[in-house]
Amino acid sequence: MASVTEVLHRIPCTLAIVAEAHRYEAMWGESSMSNNNAVVQASGSRTTLRKERALSDGFNWVTGIAMILFHLGAVAALFFFTWKAFFVACFLWWVSGSLGIGMSYHRLLTHRGYKTPKWIEYFLTWCATLALEGGPIFWVATHRIHHQFSDEEGDPHSPIDGKWWAHMGWILTGQSMHHDTTTLAKYVPDLTKDKVHVWLTKYHWTGNVIVGVILFAIGGLPWLLWGVFARVVVGLHATWAVNSVTHVWGSRRFATKDLSTNNWWVALLTFGEGWHNNHHAHPVSARHGMAWYEIDMNWYAIWMLKKLGLARHVYKLTLDNLPPKPPLVRDVEAASLAIPVAAGND
Repeated sequence: MASVTEVLHRIPCTLAIVAEAHRYEAMWGESSMSNNNAVVQASGSRTTLRKERALSDGFNWVTGIAMILFHLGAVAALFFFTWKAFFVACFLWWVSGSLGIGMSYHRLLTHRGYKTPKWIEYFLTWCATLALEGGPIFWVATHRIHHQFSDEEGDPHSPIDGKWWAHMGWILTGQSMHHDTTTLAKYVPDLTKDKVHVWLTKYHWTGNVIVGVILFAIGGLPWLLWGVFARVVVGLHATWAVNSVTHVWGSRRFATKDLSTNNWWVALLTFGEGWHNNHHAHPVSARHGMAWYEIDMNWYAIWMLKKLGLARHVYKLTLDNLPPKPPLVRDVEAASLAIPVAAGND
């Protein structure tokens, strides 16, 4: 199987795509919410080479069947509602979505915005596996690829290919979440050398099995349906909304070379990941909510870890300490997305 890099070299972007990308950049320089709608509506019907290749690879039946079963379980949970089951689901949603996806997979492993002792890193990573978004190695590789090719040819999940595609269509077809060894060696060399992360990637599904058995033993079917199925489905759509919604609707503080926006309600659902334009302008910053009113639960937890002596080299930016010229994401090499040049400023 050819690697992502080989395919990209073999099938160059067309002049039309390049011209359209320049048009996006000009439009987004003084963007607003109305600009977001205009750009995506203008490009929503166009299919890029990336999507065409994914569709030609066929439907991912294992992923598709799993998604159907979990969504059916989430619907079934509505008929087995109890307040205890609901609060258990909320707690595990925070564990998997905040401690896991936001703090571990994204800000710690992908961008290395801060450092922790290894046991903390492994614990947070295990929490992320409960979100059922794949193991750490493949998740991080996909996200680093997204930053290198954000909203251009090579981006695994851009709304330029359609809102549905950016939301969840991209995981149902193609190989975006199943990278070959060449791609992994390029984008996640730091994780592929770590035996614990390799194990967690291989057996990422075991966490939900263990949690499911415990929940069923304690609270029966209501706890199982709410604590696993409903919680996983809500968490998945919240994360996917970062890929789709925050590249379509919202406000833009920085003129990045992509479609990223800040969206307050996505930020609430993802514990702070919805301040996406801030993040794309300064991907290494462990703090995404740069203004006092931009609620960022993931940052508050990282700050607490630092105060407890469990986090160090915390790299953060606020509106009063921005660099003179915000770096544009596409000017950043994949390696620098993995390991920040600066050791940290906190």
